[in-house]
Amino acid sequence: MGKRATQRHRLGTSDVEVTTLGLGTAPLGGLFTSVADETAAAVVKAALDAGLNYLDTAPLYGHGTAERRVGTALSGIGRSEYVLSSKVGRLIVPVEGADGGEAGGGPNANGYADAPPSEATFDYTRDGILRSVTESLERLGLDRVDVLYIHDPDDHEEEALTVAYPAVRELRDQGVVRAIGVGMNQSRIPTRFVRETDVDAVLLAGRYTLLEQPGAEDLLPACLERDTSIVIGGVYNSGLLADPRPGATYNYAEAPEHLIARALELAGICERHGVPLKAAAIQFPLWHPAVATVLTGARSVAELEENLAMMEYDIPGALWDDLADAGVKRYGA
Repeated sequence: MGKRATQRHRLGTSDVEVTTLGLGTAPLGGLFTSVADETAAAVVKAALDAGLNYLDTAPLYGHGTAERRVGTALSGIGRSEYVLSSKVGRLIVPVEGADGGEAGGGPNANGYADAPPSEATFDYTRDGILRSVTESLERLGLDRVDVLYIHDPDDHEEEALTVAYPAVRELRDQGVVRAIGVGMNQSRIPTRFVRETDVDAVLLAGRYTLLEQPGAEDLLPACLERDTSIVIGGVYNSGLLADPRPGATYNYAEAPEHLIARALELAGICERHGVPLKAAAIQFPLWHPAVATVLTGARSVAELEENLAMMEYDIPGALWDDLADAGVKRYGA
């Protein structure tokens, strides 16, 4: 395919252009494992030095920690040198007198080791959206983000469509942000957004990967029809495609046996062609013309460099054909 990590693609009909590979910053908020401030800064700097221009963050990631670390790393860098997205839908509320405790940041930290004593509370009201953006900009030390996603409204579908969406659209109309979208781990609700609103992009995590392609049934065709871009997250299905074995994680929990078996089957096919499973996983979504960029997290410069190498890896067409024969739903196959 020859897709290069630094090739740029427009998000929908906006003026935002992002590189094929972007940096997701959940690990820089201490997801599962603590990360040092200096390490986080080094990862961001290495991504920009490699020619990547797209960074994605969110208030949820470390309950504000990722945004603060990203903002520190970007301090002094020209604002036109990068594209930054963040999210709305959760507010970070400090918990008085709480003790962060062991790794995981305390009882309300959603698995983020570097979270301060706090809770992430869902809020899709107009006031909540505006407050979230204001607080994100304060943590980032910036006057704007480029892309704003409505984050995880699984249990708030109608409010997200009728209240949160008009609020983020207003921010785009005012020029506060340049592009808007929704970010989720499912395809049904984002498909409604694509068909019923004027979003520029959908951040789809884990539902269009080498392992599973449910997004190909509804969301991706809708995006093609409406000229909406897909930003792909979770290409390794939260770990299973990075290292398929018993105990591997899938959807942030222990993977079930049948998915481990499927991942091992895919790994075997890749191995017969001398291709790392990670390379096939990171490049697979790019077959679809609606996909603009792939976000991968990195908790070290070494992980970032590996993701870059996997994106640049030369994959023979015969491997893609064999994967399609094994049931991987590849666009155009």
